[in-house]
Amino acid sequence: MAEKTLYTALGHFRCRNDGGGRRYPVILMDHREFGMDPQEMTLWTALCWRLTDQQRAEDFYEQLSNGMELFPRRSFSDCLDRLVTRGLVAKGSGTTDFDALYDLLGELYVVPISSSFPLKVVTFLKLLCSGTAPGSASALFRRDRRTEPERHIMALSRCAPLSTAELIRCAERDISATVGSQQTLALLYGDQETTSDNIVSEMRTAAACQSVTAAVANLYLRKQVIFERACA
Repeated sequence: MAEKTLYTALGHFRCRNDGGGRRYPVILMDHREFGMDPQEMTLWTALCWRLTDQQRAEDFYEQLSNGMELFPRRSFSDCLDRLVTRGLVAKGSGTTDFDALYDLLGELYVVPISSSFPLKVVTFLKLLCSGTAPGSASALFRRDRRTEPERHIMALSRCAPLSTAELIRCAERDISATVGSQQTLALLYGDQETTSDNIVSEMRTAAACQSVTAAVANLYLRKQVIFERACA
């Protein structure tokens, strides 16, 4: 059976000013800034809030880069490999779609993003100025409707930095966000077998693995969370 591979972008975008009136993009992750050239930024944007294979990623990239003069101009696969090596794009593989999805998300930290009304207004105005705003603002301002597992994931992720595998363990042990970050981590690793190095493999066969992984993926696709990875 052919192996399936999925990709997604990590971190979040910010625009910085060099002090001379010139603006440049960076990606923030684990309290660090990473610069990218225009081609890397275009590819990262194509993967942001998507969980996709290489062919579809290339299709999104070609749509974004159509008519753009990108330098340096590497091949798509070379640019993708470079972003994976730099840790700005995550890659997961498996024999089934779910295996690839869990391999992709298992070790990634789930970071809720702000859904405040002022932020949505600013976002809509930016889209309006760029000519990419939706015909109706209702989709942007509509309150996200979450399932109970999704609400639990958001509450836990606001309480402590947790990976998808750790969120699965929280579901398995019925850990609530009300216990606090220190106690959450103590409950997660309160035995002699589980460590931060093996929790991803341990949770692969957990009863809650599929439901929690799917909930995390759905929150990401609805732009409620981003993914990060601890930087070395």
